[in-house]
Amino acid sequence: FDTNYHYLAPELSADQPFRLTRNTPLAALREAQAQGVPARPVLVGPLTFLRLSRMTDGSSPLALLDRLLPVYEQVVAELAAAGATWIQLDEPILATDCTVEDLQALQDAYSRLVAAAGSAKLLVQTAYGDVRDAYETLIALPVAGIGLDLSARGSQNLALLQQFGFPTGKWLAAGVIDGRNIWTADLNAAMDTLEQALQHVSRDRLMISASCSLLHVPYDVRLETGLPAEIVPWLAFAEQKLAEIVTLTRGVNAGREAIRTELAANHAVISAAATSPLRQNAAVRQALADLPPVATNRGAAYPERAAAQKERLHLPELPSTTIGSFPQTPEVRAARAAFDSGNLAAPDYDAFIAAQIADVIARQEQIGLDVLVHGEAERNDMVQYFGEQLEGFAFTQHGWVQSYGSRCVRPPILFGDVSRPRPMTVRWATYAQSLTERPVKGMLTGPVTILNWSFVRDDQPREQSCRQLALAIRAEVRDLDNAGIAIIQIDEPALREGLPLRHAEQAAYLDWAVACFRIAASGAQPATQIQTHMCYSEFGEIFDEIAALDADVLLIENARSGTELLEIFRTEGYAKGIGPGVYDIHSPRVPERADFVAALQGILSVLPAERVWVNPDCGLKTRQPEEVWPALANMVAAAREVREHVLAPS
Repeated sequence: FDTNYHYLAPELSADQPFRLTRNTPLAALREAQAQGVPARPVLVGPLTFLRLSRMTDGSSPLALLDRLLPVYEQVVAELAAAGATWIQLDEPILATDCTVEDLQALQDAYSRLVAAAGSAKLLVQTAYGDVRDAYETLIALPVAGIGLDLSARGSQNLALLQQFGFPTGKWLAAGVIDGRNIWTADLNAAMDTLEQALQHVSRDRLMISASCSLLHVPYDVRLETGLPAEIVPWLAFAEQKLAEIVTLTRGVNAGREAIRTELAANHAVISAAATSPLRQNAAVRQALADLPPVATNRGAAYPERAAAQKERLHLPELPSTTIGSFPQTPEVRAARAAFDSGNLAAPDYDAFIAAQIADVIARQEQIGLDVLVHGEAERNDMVQYFGEQLEGFAFTQHGWVQSYGSRCVRPPILFGDVSRPRPMTVRWATYAQSLTERPVKGMLTGPVTILNWSFVRDDQPREQSCRQLALAIRAEVRDLDNAGIAIIQIDEPALREGLPLRHAEQAAYLDWAVACFRIAASGAQPATQIQTHMCYSEFGEIFDEIAALDADVLLIENARSGTELLEIFRTEGYAKGIGPGVYDIHSPRVPERADFVAALQGILSVLPAERVWVNPDCGLKTRQPEEVWPALANMVAAAREVREHVLAPS
């Protein structure tokens, strides 16, 4: 749902059986009840569950609804029997393009679940946008309540409410507080929205809520002691958002006069943020205005660039490389923590990093990699590292949010215009290159990924912020190029994550996302190779845009996909370099040389050898050295074997 939250998709087939192994929401409800908390159990709704599942046999997930519903009925009935007065079922899939089949499934599911719930009330909660396709079906469901996103992202829901009305007696959970971002809400504007909603919903049936789950924001801004003092009032983490909801609830029940003081204070904060010099950089805005249209071009077409790069790099067929990062050992993390806390002097920390880089370069040379990397020992996070060196960013100490499972991230706060006061990566890239005759890649995070993995200011279009980031990365590319770095990798793993939920809105996003990447890459001369890396992506639906990036080499996550993912590159005649990952870095398993040989032979059955690179799926930061080095040695040996025995002329 265009957030930085990832889920594991269940893999289902047409004959999939379902049964309840453990009623986890029931256990959570009983735990809350034991603490005296009047909790509302929350489940993923059946339509969303099926639509987000992956069908292994190409069948329709909705065909499984009749098999799935008995399990949902059992869960709901057990929750009701345990004393749940409300049960919430999340159906964010309704904020996407919905079909007639989706809407029929919605009706079928909730007519049965309402019966199973007995006296418990069901709330169907939507999120992440408006429900334009489903609104009329949604409000006709026999459930007790409907939750709508009434933040800026779901603003069309208010128009739907005004156009089609709202059933008398139903509850509306009005999501006027943005659960996606960390900015203080404009409470006066929120009250305006709620007062418009009250024209269609009775006051005793209106619940004030967030637009979505608060898992996307940190807990409490009061824990932060290192943020610039001026921006702290602009921020609302989960605790502050709950306080905003309480204030608005009081305003709805008792009138604006009852919260006059809070509204006045909030207005002052919103006004100060809008006019703060911290958010405006005239030089950045002028540089964007002066950017010529040709700034999205490399100065030469790909065939000319490829010839110049071949002459410069002298690489063999099936060149081997890695994606960038190497394992961050406890020693590396301890040294960084000591440096950050002031317990390790800068010269000592720099000497430690230099030694780490020298070791990584030597080991890569030893196993025979063709294109090297410096290992990124100095980097804490691929976005934070750059944000800390750019103007317009701030960073939290405790602002962790869930990414997936137990993995949490601490997104930077992009609060103002972005500029690059000085080079960010040139020092360590040139040091690494000085240690070897083989090319060492400069490693950068792309503008779209920095944008999508940050909390982004909401006072201007995201495109504007992304173009500012692109200018900063472009300047870094130019400095690396001028310093003699022959290959520069600009990572864009989050390109697809920002894709709008509605198909009709996706082209505009992709247009400016591609343009921003091209602006960043345009800082390189034609003989300098631009690589990019993507993961977590479904490439088929954005293939044209991937091609339009005009990167010289595309490195992709592919080890678990075999040749299936690559077919589109063959059928579409993709003519640039491509490195389908052959090493699944998400597994501790060390592949044998024969495994790599088999993977390469599969790739070469689909793609021409002159285009293929040999590389892992992703960066190696989270793996252990004892896993990585044997695996890479086997990968390089396999590339050499295929090069000599499969590609060599007989």
